[in-house]
Amino acid sequence: MSSVTVSIDPHVHSEGSYDGHEPVELILEHAAEIGLDAVVITDHDVIRESKRAAEIAPEYGLIGIPGVEVSTAHGHLLAIGVDRMPPRGRSYAQTVRWIRDRGGVAIVPHPFQRSRHGVRQRNIPTPGSAADADEPVAADGAPEGEGVEADPDPGPDPGPAAAVAEVDAIEVFNAWLFTGYRNRRARRFAAEHGYPGVAASDAHHLQYVGRAFTELTVEGAESVREVTADDVLAAIRRGTTSVEGRRAPIRMAAKHYVGAAGRRSAYYARTGAARGARATKRTAVDGAVAAKVAALQSVHRTRRLLSWFA
Repeated sequence: MSSVTVSIDPHVHSEGSYDGHEPVELILEHAAEIGLDAVVITDHDVIRESKRAAEIAPEYGLIGIPGVEVSTAHGHLLAIGVDRMPPRGRSYAQTVRWIRDRGGVAIVPHPFQRSRHGVRQRNIPTPGSAADADEPVAADGAPEGEGVEADPDPGPDPGPAAAVAEVDAIEVFNAWLFTGYRNRRARRFAAEHGYPGVAASDAHHLQYVGRAFTELTVEGAESVREVTADDVLAAIRRGTTSVEGRRAPIRMAAKHYVGAAGRRSAYYARTGAARGARATKRTAVDGAVAAKVAALQSVHRTRRLLSWFA
């Protein structure tokens, strides 16, 4: 049977998120330029820009997949492939169930990192777990209610007695976890429970999009052009994933840091956006740091690759 490999960054923030910075058009353009086949906009507790990005992604030669990073009672959770905002503030297990009931995949982002609202291990629903029994934590760093979309039909709360719906994948490589300790812990947890592992940039600025990414094997397709969002979700569920990035850009390094600043400037010049002045200032700053960042990558790469096997 024929198969094709698809490269996807499943965890990226746009200006629709309270802590994001870039318009989705620019993110999609950059993703296509650096060789990604798909990028999922996962803003915090809002899904408008992600749905719009999924709709226009084919214009950039990309697979359109909507998503969101939802704040649960026990930490953040990625809902990939859903077109409505999951109810905010429910337990991890209940939110996972909501996502899977609507055809999406539930991915645990930056697990165990409490400073970034990562879920505790005991709250990740696994067979036989009591995920609903733990005390909830603060759901998000965003101001309460600000920019939050509610599902108009969230459905009944199934309560803790309902059967546990397991997560679909674990983010075993998040590009922002620089020490590598929690990435390694996430990798061990995924292996122990048989969960697929994914890698993501968790980018909030353009130059970091694709810094880490996931490669998926999609069966039955002759080319990436034939691959649909449903194919990508199915590949995640099957676990035909491999992670790329290892906390430093590999094959995309030069395009990331040199190209991003110029691409942002060109984008605002073309669109004549009202924020052009701010964009020019950001471009100048990015250009100044790009060379420094690129120079440090070879040192970081060696150090981080060693820590990967430590």
